[in-house]
Amino acid sequence: MYLEFQKRLAEHLRDALRAKYELEVDNIPLEIPPDQKFGELATPIAFELARKLRKAPKMIAQEIVAALGQVEGFAGFDVAGAGYINAKFDRAGVVLGTAGAGAHPSDKNKDVARVGHPDSSEHPDSSQLVHPDLSEAGRPVHSLVEHTSINPNKAAHIGHLRNAILGDAFVRLLRASGQRVDVQNYIDNTGVQVADVVVGFLHLEGRSLAGVRVLLADLQRTGERIDFYCWDLYAKTSQWYEQGSEEENAARKKLRYATLHEIEAGGNETAEVADLISTGVLRRHLETMLRLDIEYDFLPRESEILHLKFWDAAFEQLKKTACSTSRPRVRTRAAG
Repeated sequence: MYLEFQKRLAEHLRDALRAKYELEVDNIPLEIPPDQKFGELATPIAFELARKLRKAPKMIAQEIVAALGQVEGFAGFDVAGAGYINAKFDRAGVVLGTAGAGAHPSDKNKDVARVGHPDSSEHPDSSQLVHPDLSEAGRPVHSLVEHTSINPNKAAHIGHLRNAILGDAFVRLLRASGQRVDVQNYIDNTGVQVADVVVGFLHLEGRSLAGVRVLLADLQRTGERIDFYCWDLYAKTSQWYEQGSEEENAARKKLRYATLHEIEAGGNETAEVADLISTGVLRRHLETMLRLDIEYDFLPRESEILHLKFWDAAFEQLKKTACSTSRPRVRTRAAG
């Protein structure tokens, strides 16, 4: 869904630039603001057009916002700083739209569903018509498929791509059978692999939180990829755990798990570094998958699950269920 909003905003920006300045801009730069209070998307397009239009970026940004008007799914647009355009999602509308989508299928979809987009006129022959999977209530089955789920500590490799392609193929098969399918990519941003990269930044390279922010800005400016950088650092850190004396290696492993526990706890500088790095790597993962036409509806992050106490609530329900039925009891083992 997030990528859908990016595409929609980019298309409306192209239309606004075409109507306002008679400019054709193929690549619209879109970024995620550093703080959510600024919105969910931002664009520095006004800075790129300043020389060509011979106007101040802020004036251009104001003109673009006026030309944009209302865009479906967005609550509004603001001009910030010297010319950034911040975009805020209409969160309430998005939630209601997601919850209501597919709740009452139309008559034309009750008996048969066409492969592909419901409004498409392609493949009109009967061989392209399939009977939808229906629930007992007669509505299309609503499925949630989770796939990809790469640890956000390094670039995606060929095995990750294989798994993502298999998951995406399964999603397409379910949709072709008439099911409504949402796709989830679970982000383990508090795992030990992320902790290893954080150890590398903080202890091998001796960077602070501010230093990591400077590095990310430098990599973006020079066109280098954070996921490749982290891959090399992850390998160095893995070797570092075993390159010292017995006492040094034991201390380094204690440092590893202390870092992991700080990330899981949140609310500290170590956790902020982990969030910066894992989010930067995740963006590169999504760009990689988008090149394969693989998209996701939900990106649940383990940090939110921990901090919102979802696991605690689920565990209590599991214990109650296990105690109140004749089924085997659920046994768990604490991590770490």
